[in-house]
Amino acid sequence: MTPKVTFITGATSGIGRSCAFLFAEAGHRLILCGRRGKRLQAIKDQLEGAYGAAILTMVLDVRDRSSVEKTVKSLPDDWKNIDILINNAGLALGLSEIWEGDQDEWDRMIDTNVKGLLYVSRAVLAGMTERKSGHVVNIGSIAGRETYYRGNVYCATKSAVDAISKGMRIDLAGYGIKVSQVSPGATETEFSLVRFQGDGVRAKSVYEGFTPLSPDDVAAAVFFVTTLPPHVNVDDLLLMPTSQAGATIIHRQK
Repeated sequence: MTPKVTFITGATSGIGRSCAFLFAEAGHRLILCGRRGKRLQAIKDQLEGAYGAAILTMVLDVRDRSSVEKTVKSLPDDWKNIDILINNAGLALGLSEIWEGDQDEWDRMIDTNVKGLLYVSRAVLAGMTERKSGHVVNIGSIAGRETYYRGNVYCATKSAVDAISKGMRIDLAGYGIKVSQVSPGATETEFSLVRFQGDGVRAKSVYEGFTPLSPDDVAAAVFFVTTLPPHVNVDDLLLMPTSQAGATIIHRQK
């Protein structure tokens, strides 16, 4: 079989990076996108060395609509037929009451988590609908199901991912294209470090007293939903640490 072409956004760290390693090990050809070129190159070198994988890296900020369009249109001919799109790029910033929220942070979350996902999806789906095949996997969050204290705008963006995923599924049902959402609970990545502006102590405290998900755990779920028969789709997968029963309900060992 011809190796599948898998396009991953936010591939330089966390869940995106783990997806890159798992899908490369399975023989996929990977288009890895992210804002940090040096990290992309390092991952490319590792994957080529470990698996002999075919890797194409693209420095890309998903918030830039024209750049997204140009990037997808400029793909070499043998990379244009994207089989799987993993919309992973996303972030949380701040933890404030709505009246004290940083509006620049709001813009960045909305532009990345919602508009960026839309820009990339629109560009890639043009080819998928023409071929009548493909699979879109959107990375959601428990925050898209349960709004928590001071999570206002971030939770809203992940609720939007949930709604967009449902809308995509409706629009694409007649094209043989799958749409899945994988929504993790507490996952130890750079997520909290970014949210708290590099405050490592505060970020580490988020995961104290229990075993959170790892990026590899979430990548395994993403990989699973892409391996089912053509007539089977996982619409929505909520993945949680055993100790977590809700967005803010976590049993911590003292």
